[in-house]
Amino acid sequence: MRHKDPELMNRIKQYISEYYLENAGAMPTITQIANAMEVVRSTAYTYLVAMDRQGLIRYQDGKVSVRELDKILIDSEQVDAVGEIHCGEPALEEANLLYRTSLPTAIFGKGPFYILKAKGDSMVDAGIESSDTLIIRKNAEPKLGDIVVALDENNENTLKRYAGIDKESNKVVLEYMNQEVYPDKKILVSTLICQGVLSHVIKTM
Repeated sequence: MRHKDPELMNRIKQYISEYYLENAGAMPTITQIANAMEVVRSTAYTYLVAMDRQGLIRYQDGKVSVRELDKILIDSEQVDAVGEIHCGEPALEEANLLYRTSLPTAIFGKGPFYILKAKGDSMVDAGIESSDTLIIRKNAEPKLGDIVVALDENNENTLKRYAGIDKESNKVVLEYMNQEVYPDKKILVSTLICQGVLSHVIKTM
């Protein structure tokens, strides 16, 4: 096997580690690694084989892992994905268990959490787009500026930014975060019923 570029090896390992941390313990495919490194798939494959032989990563049966990341998975928490949250006008959503997964506490911290799928465009200025996966912390006391899962007076839920109390009406302010589509739009509710506070956003690939 020809000599491999140590710099490219380090870039591959760094990319794998960052991908792992950003995608809740998932590992990239060879194709994703090749695209990220701007090399052909066969080159990515030969590098992974070489890095496995040198002990930099593990590459077996077409799957890649990084040894020092393995311990992150030891301490993890079971979390339920229970449906969608409307990022727009409030909507009545029933909680249905879609799947159960493990969240490494080294990445997400201690829960309890649950998972929702974002739907709509009202939170794009907060970096939340439709189909993103949202990690919601249960039983959290919302702070000013937090993104919250809120229940309004009509028993409808929505994902909005908690903006404190409106001085004129003395009601709770829930803000849209999309100035282009919803300029300065907000919802006023008599009482904030918070069903959770946004902890992490996992972007749709």
